[in-house]
Amino acid sequence: MTNKKNIPCWLTAHITLDPVLEEAVVDFLLGVMHGAVEQAVNIEDSDIHLNVYFEEKNPNKESRLQLQDELQAQLRELAQIFQVGEPKTTWELIEDQDWSSNWKEHFKPFEITKGLSIVPTWEEYQPRKDEKIITMDPGMAFGTGHHASTSLALDLIRQVMGCGRQAVSVLDVGCGTGILAMGAVLFGAAKVVGIDNDPEAVRVAGENVELNNCAHRVEITQTALQSLAQPFDCIVANIIHDVLVTMNADFKRLLVAGGDLILSGILCGAQEQNIIQVYEQSGFLLIQKALKDEWAALHFQKKK
Repeated sequence: MTNKKNIPCWLTAHITLDPVLEEAVVDFLLGVMHGAVEQAVNIEDSDIHLNVYFEEKNPNKESRLQLQDELQAQLRELAQIFQVGEPKTTWELIEDQDWSSNWKEHFKPFEITKGLSIVPTWEEYQPRKDEKIITMDPGMAFGTGHHASTSLALDLIRQVMGCGRQAVSVLDVGCGTGILAMGAVLFGAAKVVGIDNDPEAVRVAGENVELNNCAHRVEITQTALQSLAQPFDCIVANIIHDVLVTMNADFKRLLVAGGDLILSGILCGAQEQNIIQVYEQSGFLLIQKALKDEWAALHFQKKK
């Protein structure tokens, strides 16, 4: 398709992928590539189907090919990490049809866990009595909180904060958008430190924290986990299994005796059982597990 001069168009990627990859791929598309993402429906299979829109005000073949190569390389790498088939991608060039506004129709306020809802910045929303909200722009963030691993982690945070632990300090490892950090504050944490090794994630999370008036209790930083020294009452990490396995020693070092550890981003079955074994051998006691779809979140306490 040719593009008329000075008329913006959208380079559209149609991606078919294994459900296991959904959160990681959407995080990359939104946060790094700044695409607008919608999920298509195909009742004939169990795969996830995504339509991704990249605005091109002055499109040229070279920049388009570079973008396509960047996306495919990331999809290939993620497939290797999660040990699933590589996503299939097709591309289309579409002249401007106000996609910049229309894609927002797919992002509506939703309750991510009991008493807490995620609300897009463009929505006028009146919270119910005692309902807490996090306002954020899905188009500028690493994920929107729709994924099961995020809601599972938040629900465990809610339960921990509701057990008379309102004065706790919390460490959010791999903070992404800052959803878990802000959720911990809204559920009662006195101080939260969110860390991430991606500078773009740190920037976006910082903006979300400011937007939600949480900056007085949330610090977002690129500080490495190994460099932290202060103890925390609670640690939360929504990260893939292989990374969680390597972090057990640091989590034990940084968590106070009797402190709470919430781990998410774990597939049910073999990954779940391996995490339990690794952390129990490291001096943690499994308190609770929460399951949703094919995902698990685990609540441990550090033995006194």
